[in-house]
Amino acid sequence: MSSALNVVALIGSPTASANSRTLLLVRHLLEELRERINISLELVELAPIARSLGQALQRSEVEPQVERALATIESAQLLVAATPVYRGSYPGLFKHLIDFIELDALVDTPVLLAATGGSERHALVIDHQLRPLFSFLQAHTLPIGVYATPADFDGDRINSAALQARIQLAAERAAGHVAPRAAALPAPLRRIA
Repeated sequence: MSSALNVVALIGSPTASANSRTLLLVRHLLEELRERINISLELVELAPIARSLGQALQRSEVEPQVERALATIESAQLLVAATPVYRGSYPGLFKHLIDFIELDALVDTPVLLAATGGSERHALVIDHQLRPLFSFLQAHTLPIGVYATPADFDGDRINSAALQARIQLAAERAAGHVAPRAAALPAPLRRIA
């Protein structure tokens, strides 16, 4: 059996909730990934570190739990980045956390993007907000993102066949993308001005 792929799931909700739709969406994505590839999973949740993160103006000022979260994100071989949508974009503290990631840390790292929002009108957040954010870090954002609304859930279950199909497709495509990479040696990082 091949070694497990280090998958880090970043839950970008600044408020903690066991019923978080963003967390539920990620759990379903991870279940589908587990069915396709051997993964080891680390979960990074914004909520427990949000207050201390907000007090730091630069990475050298962050508290140890924030530094651990950043190091975990930077170690990902596949990053699942999921966030709720507030007023048409991701939360400010989510962006603040991403701002502290080392510029070279996610180069060529595959990133599966996901978001939840109150209605379909926020669905473009994946392509208009999240994709450019991770592209700046030279991460490889995977083509299939997943967006969900409250109507897609019934408690902790997904009641939307369309959303379930999208989750399966995203996991299938992500697995197809990372499986060959997991066996290959990483290429040396080239820097440009």
